[in-house]
Amino acid sequence: MFKLLKNLKWIDYIFFVIVIGLVVLQVYLDLTLPTYSSAIVVELFKVKYGPIDINVIWKNGAIMLGLAFGSIASAILVGFLVSQIAARLGCSIREKLYSKIQSFSLAEMNKFSTASLITRTTNDVRQVTMLISFGAQALIKAPIMAVYASLMIVDKGAQWTTATLIALGVLLFVIIIAVLLALPKFKKMQTLTDNLNRVTRENLTGIRVVRASNAENYQNEKFEQTNDTLTKNNLFASRVLGLLSPGMTLILSGLSLAVYWIGAYIVNDSASFSVMTTCIMQYSVQIIMSFIMLVAIFMILPRALISAKRINAVLDTKNEIISGNYSDKFDGTASVVFENVSFKYPGADNYVLKNINLVANAGETIAFIGSTGSGKSTLINLIPRLYDATEGRILIDGVDVKDYDTETLNKKIGYVPQKGVLFSGSVKSNINFGDNDADEETIERALSISQSSHFVGKMKDGIESTISQGGTNVSGGQKQRLSIARAIARNPEIFIFDDSFSALDYKTDRKLRSALKKHTENVTKFIVAQRIGTIKEADIIVVLEKGEMVGLGKHEDLLKTCPVYQEIALSQLSKEEL
Repeated sequence: MFKLLKNLKWIDYIFFVIVIGLVVLQVYLDLTLPTYSSAIVVELFKVKYGPIDINVIWKNGAIMLGLAFGSIASAILVGFLVSQIAARLGCSIREKLYSKIQSFSLAEMNKFSTASLITRTTNDVRQVTMLISFGAQALIKAPIMAVYASLMIVDKGAQWTTATLIALGVLLFVIIIAVLLALPKFKKMQTLTDNLNRVTRENLTGIRVVRASNAENYQNEKFEQTNDTLTKNNLFASRVLGLLSPGMTLILSGLSLAVYWIGAYIVNDSASFSVMTTCIMQYSVQIIMSFIMLVAIFMILPRALISAKRINAVLDTKNEIISGNYSDKFDGTASVVFENVSFKYPGADNYVLKNINLVANAGETIAFIGSTGSGKSTLINLIPRLYDATEGRILIDGVDVKDYDTETLNKKIGYVPQKGVLFSGSVKSNINFGDNDADEETIERALSISQSSHFVGKMKDGIESTISQGGTNVSGGQKQRLSIARAIARNPEIFIFDDSFSALDYKTDRKLRSALKKHTENVTKFIVAQRIGTIKEADIIVVLEKGEMVGLGKHEDLLKTCPVYQEIALSQLSKEEL
């Protein structure tokens, strides 16, 4: 929690000092009230012996009203300032969390689930800000009020002091038992919330498969089970803490009875009895109220501390991929060299890639093919540093990719994943996504090369047509082509296509590759594909099997020398077609 408080700005510290002063003033005003109420009681008891001085009553009453309004004004100002502190702190933490997550490589992303990162950025931050907004005032006010009121009671007599101490002892016992029972449930609450978000997100993203498989009942049962677990956990914690309210009411009533009984026993004069019991009761109530405020903190504190720990777990995660300092001028071409590259996933024992050596000269097309799990996608993901090679190195224009400034490296590469990813906005905003700044002519060229012009032209507003979140209003093939257009519009030195033609029919695939070859002849291209027809014209074809290179060469050569390639080719095309 203290690590998160370092995100407070200088203005927040000034506000916090003002809050402390206002709270002290509020406590002083509240605890000064009994003095003037006692003076009014004393004056009223004079009616037995003669006329009372109405001016004294008016004067003390006016002072009490002034004190009450002063206390209210202080409370309003404290609430305003504390809410400002909490809101700014929440904003700062969310910004840091989002920025940190943006810097994660795939290795760090795999440590946290997407649902958990969303919960930590929203719900966990809210728990921390709630502690600040509701807890800061109570944490300052409660101790001051309790100590001041206790000193006032001690000054009135040992009997009342003893009664108050007994009440506080019982109250503390009840609070400790409640917190010990509820704290383990609060620790589980955030994890269960993560799980609920995971199940919900899984169902929403896979809604088509769920409906096509008639799995609605199965998903409902899974959600109900997860929801019930969270609900039971919350109910137990809420019921335990809910017992505190009647418990404190009982203790307060018992203390009131004790105050009056002690007053009746030790005070003979009725006027003195009224004055003493009025003062003691008000001070006792202030003490109990201070502990009630602390109980409210105990209800928020466990969840806030756990949330702070979860937030810090993200912020303290060490980035495995660190940006270098090298940046060069773009000349439109780039060569890529793999030198003894081996890779295994963090925490894994076995290597996914073993001793890969490959040279891709500027303008060449390098294709990768192999069975599922052979390491094709993993290999090309090492170029843009989605992962870093465990052993060996990858050079672009003679410079290790680890030495490149991250932004410079990303600008050199046009990356297209297998699953086309589109964002809410327009066709134009998706093609110009990120640091693209293409004009309309460049966009039209990119659409033409990617074979997207035809269907974009049929849209109502052309390149200004709306794209829904996730591209749900276009087909899978259209999503892939727009993703390819986005990469083309970047005018990169290196293209990486991770099975990015899988959703295209053979005719469109052929046209797209032909246009790509014609208009980007100086750009180095890496293509992962499952179809022989997509890669057979590549300058170099790399055949992977269990993470090792078992074939390297052109299509015709591999048909003669590589059994694995022959097997893949014959499974897709006849001997005559080959």
